[in-house]
Amino acid sequence: MRFFSHKGLLSLFFLFVAFQGIAQGNFTISGYLKDASDGESLIGATVVVEGSTQGAISNTYGFYSLTLPQGEYTLVYSYLGYLTQKMPISLNSNQSIDVEMRLEGKELEEVVITSEALDENITRIGMSVEKLDARTIKKIPAFLGEADVINSIRTLPGVSTVGEGASGFNVRGGGVGQNLVLLDEAPVYNSSHMLGFFSVFNPDAVKDLKLYKGGIPARYGGRISSILDIQMKEGSTKKLGVQGGVGTIFSRIAVDAPIVKDKSSFILAARRSYIDVIARPFVDVLSDGGALNFYDITGKVNYKFSDKDRIYLSGYTGRDNFKFDANQGFSWGNSTLTFRWNHLMSSRLFMNISAIYADYDYKLEFGDTPSDKFDWKSRIRTITVKPDFSWYLNAKNEISFGGEIIRYDFNPADATTVSSNQETNISLDERFSYEGALYVSNKQTLGTRLSAEYGLRWSMFSYVGPGTIYEYGDVEPGKRRPVVNSYEAESGEVVSSFNNFEPRLAIRYKINEYSSIKASYNRMAQYIHLISNRTASIPLDVWNPSTNNIDPQIGDQIALGYFRNLKNNEYEVSVEGYYKQTQNQVEYIDGADLLINEFLEGDLLSGEGRAYGLEFLVKKQKGKLTGWASYTLAKTELKTEGINNGTWYPTRFDQRHNLKLTVIYNFNERWSLSSNFAFISGTPSTWPTDRYEVQGYLIPHNGNNSRNNLRIPAYHRLDVSVTLKGKKEKKGKPRKNEDYWVFGVYNLYGRENPFSIYFTQQGGRPAMGQPVPSTGVQVAIIGSIVPAFSYNFKF
Repeated sequence: MRFFSHKGLLSLFFLFVAFQGIAQGNFTISGYLKDASDGESLIGATVVVEGSTQGAISNTYGFYSLTLPQGEYTLVYSYLGYLTQKMPISLNSNQSIDVEMRLEGKELEEVVITSEALDENITRIGMSVEKLDARTIKKIPAFLGEADVINSIRTLPGVSTVGEGASGFNVRGGGVGQNLVLLDEAPVYNSSHMLGFFSVFNPDAVKDLKLYKGGIPARYGGRISSILDIQMKEGSTKKLGVQGGVGTIFSRIAVDAPIVKDKSSFILAARRSYIDVIARPFVDVLSDGGALNFYDITGKVNYKFSDKDRIYLSGYTGRDNFKFDANQGFSWGNSTLTFRWNHLMSSRLFMNISAIYADYDYKLEFGDTPSDKFDWKSRIRTITVKPDFSWYLNAKNEISFGGEIIRYDFNPADATTVSSNQETNISLDERFSYEGALYVSNKQTLGTRLSAEYGLRWSMFSYVGPGTIYEYGDVEPGKRRPVVNSYEAESGEVVSSFNNFEPRLAIRYKINEYSSIKASYNRMAQYIHLISNRTASIPLDVWNPSTNNIDPQIGDQIALGYFRNLKNNEYEVSVEGYYKQTQNQVEYIDGADLLINEFLEGDLLSGEGRAYGLEFLVKKQKGKLTGWASYTLAKTELKTEGINNGTWYPTRFDQRHNLKLTVIYNFNERWSLSSNFAFISGTPSTWPTDRYEVQGYLIPHNGNNSRNNLRIPAYHRLDVSVTLKGKKEKKGKPRKNEDYWVFGVYNLYGRENPFSIYFTQQGGRPAMGQPVPSTGVQVAIIGSIVPAFSYNFKF
């Protein structure tokens, strides 16, 4: 199969040649920006020509390139929290200048809450982008006192969850499976430990985090809601470093060090929970082979072969184990491996080629004895190759182009049952598919006030054999479709294929030094689907490709925003409005059978969706008191033939009001207080409209075919934490290590937030002629105050 045609490659080549001639006679300054203390590359650092608006921003690997006419210049290198450096140059030839930047003397984390430039929300082109660094993440109060990546981004506007114990996150009304989560470019198919209370990302190994909610650049694709791009640390090329922590529920440690000073380094980070270890002497289930734990290991190594070549190898493996005894329980885990080669083809052309492996699997086991048991395994595995190029044409144009090819292996069920020593194989066929894409985009400065980033992505998808292919007949909408034909596809045979053009556009108009207006549009295509009809995603949900019966999901989103900074960038204020339309949303008939169902596609429906809302953000970025307040007013609906009488109905993730407050107060160099408050409208749920009583038994009934017709009560919670830093000196001498304690309380006022509500018959069967009593049952995952502490260290 061919994904990259010779015509497409020739077009990119001639585009390159045509642009190459534009800037003849100019010269280029390029190089890498790094932290002087550990050699970590600085992402998003700025290089500006003093007295002008011409400049460049360092990429993911710290590389920058700036092309200017011959002449005398003073370059200003800056990055928030680092000393600004000025460098006079005489530009009469191409020059390579690497710069190591030093931290400011005052501890930055005490006075700011962001790693980007204080006015970047005004100056950058993109909108609907959220960025957090490890320092900010560790200051936000978290469950059991442990800093967490996913829980941190849930405090941001437009990001939510359906409740405690829910895996993943929801962005602008989208489902968990509509977010692409990347760890060093590798897809992570389940980002949660312990059913959503923790994420799989060790904050000690995280370097940079960006969440794209809209205006998504052309280099990204594959999901229709958001992209969460997480970059790992590379490890110090200067000296050995060790950091970690011991907490209420788990401990962690991270080690980084040079392999060859200033050329090669590594980082290795690990975590392991130990609730089961502590509780084993007191809980019979755990002493009988039961388990309740998770672990993860994250590592990365890099080597600089020359001034033009560096390679990286990074990986992750982690697993959750819920065992009721030695033979029964379930577990799930991710594994990723990313190899990257950076090559500087010229002072203006940067190349990165990535080869990526990702695997997600889960296992479910029941049965007391080998003669009576049930085993079920499922997995999704992908292999990806991605070439990406950045061409710094001149000071006003940065062109990006590249592509990717992905092979998917889906194994929905490798399952067997054993009854009285008789084994039955109920496994489903594996499924295979390929996804490919080409993209090109340009980030262009159109004047002193106007900038734009525009691009086009072309994607395609093929569902291939071998396997049994089913075709389904037409029935009354909302009913299970019957199989009308089936056949065996040969290995590599294309069963169905799709392709889509995905245009992207982002525009920024700078009104003045402190305010700007931005607009964006993006179309996204999603070819794989998370099959789940529950309120919250769980580890046992199955991924399914687009097939001859399931069309790819398409999402179109437009957004408009106003951004304003006040008091010399001390305060940041913004409001964004968005409208999103989706096609081919996967929905389910009433009573759909989703697990180990050979005829699953007969239970699926296709609908259209719409989501719109306003996001408000006020952030205080400097001073002893910092933090942010966000409020989202939103609505998300679906319309599916055969559901809700064919009219619009709210999705399971629809939350009208979402208010978040995060406050951080530094009393002095040692003591600080953090708090986090959330108020979220209750999520929709389908409840019975009437009931039947048959021979003393209650049968609930939805008489008008409504879907998500009522809401559970609103969710609200307050968390607080206090941080105490260790002394900087001991016996009058500076300490070689740093440490701090975190004391926290989750759910300070003990709110029993409902996760779900259901109705059941109360008591036994009543006497003849008496009404059948019923009651509503509210399920709360956490309904009490949860205190915690952790001790953290670094040396």
